[in-house]
Amino acid sequence: MLIGVGQINTTIGDMRGNIRKMADVAQRAYEKGAELIVFPELAICGYPPRDLVQCDGFQEENQQCLTELSRRLPPGVTAIAGYVAKSPQSCGKPFANAGAVLADGKLSYCQAKILLPTYDVFDEHRNFEPGGQPDVFRVGDTQIGLTICEDCWNDKYFWQKRLYTRDPVEELAAQKPDVLINISASPYAFGKRAFREKMMQAIAQRHSLAVVFANMVGGNDSLVFDGSSLALDAKGKVWSQAKSFEEDLIFFDTKKQTEDIHPQPESEIEAIFEALVLGTRDYCRKCGFERAVIGLSGGIDSSVVAVIAAHALGPENVIGVSMPGPFSSEGSLSDARRLAQNLGLRYEVVPITNGFDVFRQALKPVFRDLPEDVTEENLQARTRGTILMAISNKHRALVLSTGNKSELATGYCTLYGDMVGGLAVIADIYKIMVYDLARWINRDGEVIPKACLEKPPSAELRPNQTDQDTLPPYDVLDQILSDYIEENSNAQDIARKRSVSLSLVQDVIRRVHHNEYKRQQAAPNLKVTPKAFGVGRIFPIAHRYI
Repeated sequence: MLIGVGQINTTIGDMRGNIRKMADVAQRAYEKGAELIVFPELAICGYPPRDLVQCDGFQEENQQCLTELSRRLPPGVTAIAGYVAKSPQSCGKPFANAGAVLADGKLSYCQAKILLPTYDVFDEHRNFEPGGQPDVFRVGDTQIGLTICEDCWNDKYFWQKRLYTRDPVEELAAQKPDVLINISASPYAFGKRAFREKMMQAIAQRHSLAVVFANMVGGNDSLVFDGSSLALDAKGKVWSQAKSFEEDLIFFDTKKQTEDIHPQPESEIEAIFEALVLGTRDYCRKCGFERAVIGLSGGIDSSVVAVIAAHALGPENVIGVSMPGPFSSEGSLSDARRLAQNLGLRYEVVPITNGFDVFRQALKPVFRDLPEDVTEENLQARTRGTILMAISNKHRALVLSTGNKSELATGYCTLYGDMVGGLAVIADIYKIMVYDLARWINRDGEVIPKACLEKPPSAELRPNQTDQDTLPPYDVLDQILSDYIEENSNAQDIARKRSVSLSLVQDVIRRVHHNEYKRQQAAPNLKVTPKAFGVGRIFPIAHRYI
């Protein structure tokens, strides 16, 4: 049987638009001779719908669109698509995350997701009831087992520690299907594409089953779905693979098994860049923005964000704004101008010194004879934030904030200042990785001015300021932060592992905890690491545990 995998980019809640796209892909698959077309998890409504499923009429429209899709399928083509079903259980949540099998204009089989993740960015138990016993069904002469995303992530021979007692794959394998299909909405994190492939290979080899993995692609809020759909034979050999970070259609013949391998990113740093471009493009477009505005400081962070925005939206749709202040260097201004010229951005210069002086004079009676300190530094950043938001309002251009994960983790950022914006593009990228991205961007010639990579990082809010006046060197800081945030290591273990003082590690951890209030007011960030701030790391603001 020839199986098509429709790797599509859905918009949450745009059910009519989603099924139009699915019907078009099904027609293309039919023209290539496919008998079965497979779409991702919750493809009808988009993933993750979160509490939208509780809105009056949501499930009904979802069901209507499923019925309409079944009627629009080409003759003789069966489709598998994710949707929100009514839970058959008499108690518990009223809905189920389900996979529908559509044939001959009707729903012929439905399988509810059995393993509902409640960790990291997932909270499916909030709205969905888990499915019961899975069954094998037939399409033509082929016996098929259907699983949904997490249902494949519990193999006792693959995982050292399992999260669930049940293994839906094992339950289906006992029924001797010919093909195991997994419809998925598995978000990207660096290294995850290779990990998924290894996991699917382990399933195929253990159960001697062909495996088809249909994954969503696209950005939805903080999550970026890379696609990277796969089809493997019973020995674990990959015969078909869809592109990463693009819509795609691949085919897998269960008998002839001819290769259908589409191009992939050449390195993980390229994959991260493509993820950030896709996430930025979809966040802007799905929120109704065609343009973006960025504060260009002449530093490495804003330079990388500007390159991402130019790729995502087109340089003609990006406004770069330099906002020199009393301590800005001429080099920073010239580097920002040169970057804008290299990218072809609209470039504006709006000095802040006069506005900053007006604020200081207005506050002088309140501050009386108190010495200047970090208050005046933050006032400069907040003056810049006001300018960016004014340009955003006037031009309907989304402000892209430019802070990195190292700064956000330690609170080295100004609330309502450099943190303003609708999307924090690189807030899940540590500073050292920002430099890696910049070097990759410049691999074929200068896009980001060389000086941006060479000069010491500085907020330029006081004379001769550098980041290392306040923070440890980034190569040290980022290791401590990664160990603490991603690995949940304690201070003593980090100090031993990194050969640094315990007091330094404790100071970094204290900074992380004390600045939770800033992160909970920050713009959404694009998740590309295993543990991103936001919905993936939920800590209380007011607490005393260090």
